[in-house]
Amino acid sequence: MYQSSIISTDFHPDTRAFFKNKKVAVTGGAGFIGSHLVEQLLELKAHPVVITRRQQPAFLSTILEKVELKRVDLFDYAATLTAFKGMDIVISLAATVAGLAYNKKHPATIYHQNTQLFLNTIEAVKNADVSHFSTCSSACVYPRFCTLPTPEAEGTKDEPEPTNSGYGWAKRMQEYLSIKYAEEFGMKVAIPRPYNGYGPRDNFDTETSHVIPALIKKAFETQSDHFEVWGNGEHSRSFLYVDDFARGILEVTARYARSDPINIGADEEITIKELAHIVAKEVSIVRQREIFPKFNEQGLTGQPRRKCDVTKISRELQYQTHVQLETGLRKTVAWYFQHEINKTF
Repeated sequence: MYQSSIISTDFHPDTRAFFKNKKVAVTGGAGFIGSHLVEQLLELKAHPVVITRRQQPAFLSTILEKVELKRVDLFDYAATLTAFKGMDIVISLAATVAGLAYNKKHPATIYHQNTQLFLNTIEAVKNADVSHFSTCSSACVYPRFCTLPTPEAEGTKDEPEPTNSGYGWAKRMQEYLSIKYAEEFGMKVAIPRPYNGYGPRDNFDTETSHVIPALIKKAFETQSDHFEVWGNGEHSRSFLYVDDFARGILEVTARYARSDPINIGADEEITIKELAHIVAKEVSIVRQREIFPKFNEQGLTGQPRRKCDVTKISRELQYQTHVQLETGLRKTVAWYFQHEINKTF
């Protein structure tokens, strides 16, 4: 059965000490990123409390007896406040997320849902007297044209990428409100700003998935010798494997609660063309027949380039990613194959 491969010694000693025996509420804790983070909290000897609406949290099936599960609708403020009482730390991962086409079509829905979720969350954290709050932001706060690699200061420059404006503005709002709550109410707040996450348990839904799961799904399902890739492949991204993503959130939460956004990402940039060819290679091995990417130059592409500036997190936390992209893609392809064939999580 698949689980996060991160163990306690992968963390800084201060992070291990910070989380030991703490009650940590994780909103979205049954999801893609959240389930990995909860597994890592167990490695840190914390007491995770998973806040979720899911009736059957499949990704947590192997550890359900080790965590506390609270079924809470975060759109219900009173229920959220009750759930947070007695917590030492709240890590906010719950969000309405989707792929490029959905985001472009539904900016108001994306913005409204994420904003309402967050307003209830941060107000409940304050009123429940939780000592430490961590809100997961996103590299989607950055504008279309920015310095590469992109430093944190450009998170308020111009407007967010237009094809993802609803989500980008929602995340900017979360960062702003977190900073101001810390100033006004004396809250201890961490603001990790991660880049594009991917890995096992990702969302492979046709309509709402991001680029890596979308390409993997297309490559597995094609009945011909090729699968479609939107655009000419020249646009680029900076990807972050889920284990490194969750570990980064926890390191920032423990050691950088300064009400100051900080990038989490890998110091690498890859074009979608290069990515598609790696996916094709890995899926071809599993399917035992060769397939190729076929580029649709009329397809939606979003931001032209994206690359994480890791200067601050390297300097402040000595954080580095562990999993290279090709290795992470191989693990993700293997998980998807097992999940689809054997229905294991």
